[in-house]
Amino acid sequence: MTESRFEETPGEPQPQPWSGGSEPQPGERPAREPLFNAPWQAVAVTILIVGGYAIQTLFPVDAIEKAYAFAPANLVPGRWETVITAIFLHGGWAHAMMNGAFALAFSTPLARLFGSKVEGGLLFFTFYILTGVLANLGFAALHPGSPQLVVGASGAVSALMGASARLIGGGGRPGPIFSKPVLSLGGAWLGINLLIAVIGGSFLPGSGSAGVAWEAHLVGFAVGVFLISPFAWLSPRD
Repeated sequence: MTESRFEETPGEPQPQPWSGGSEPQPGERPAREPLFNAPWQAVAVTILIVGGYAIQTLFPVDAIEKAYAFAPANLVPGRWETVITAIFLHGGWAHAMMNGAFALAFSTPLARLFGSKVEGGLLFFTFYILTGVLANLGFAALHPGSPQLVVGASGAVSALMGASARLIGGGGRPGPIFSKPVLSLGGAWLGINLLIAVIGGSFLPGSGSAGVAWEAHLVGFAVGVFLISPFAWLSPRD
C-alpha cells in the first residue's frame, strides 16, 4: 500500500495523508464498500455454467446429450471429446444454478491466487477444465464401459472446493493436505455423497429422478486438493 508523506514546516498545520477516495463532507455518509466484488474469473465461470445451460435449452435435449454428454462407453470408440463437452452441459435450471452458486463461492480463492491478469485467467480455466476431465475419467474408471450418461460441472466445482480448502488452510497459499479446512469440508462432502450413494440424490435441487454421479464429486475434490500445489507454483508472480 502506498502512503502519502509530507515534510513538516514549523508553525504550519500539516495535511493528513490521503487514504483514497473523497473525504465525507459534514452531514454526508461515508462511502460504502461494493457489495459484489468477486474476481472476474469467478464471475466468468458462473456465467459459463448458467449461460451455457441457457444456450443448451435452445436445442433438443436428446440430440445434445447424444452428441456431447459423457459416458464411460464413449472411450472405447474414441469419443474422448465428450469428457470435456459434458462439463458444459446440465440437467436442468436447478442443476445449473446450484453449480453456478458453488462455483462463484469456491472460485474466488483460486482467482485471487492466480491474479487478475490474462495469465492468471488462463491458469484458472485450465485448472477448471482439467479437474473436470479427471473427475469424469475417475467416474469411468469406477464404471468401465458403462453407458450411463454424465453431464454437469460438479466434478470441476468439487475440485474448486478442494483447492479452496487448502488455500484457506494456508492463508492464501496451499496449506497442508490434512489441514482443518480440508478435513472439515472434505468430511462434510464425503458424508453428503455417501448419503447420495445410499438413498439417491432426490433431495438435491435439480436431480429429479436422474442419477447423481457422486463418484465424480469425490474424485474431483481429491484432484483439486492435490493439483492446487503445482498450479500455485505455476501461478504468475506480480
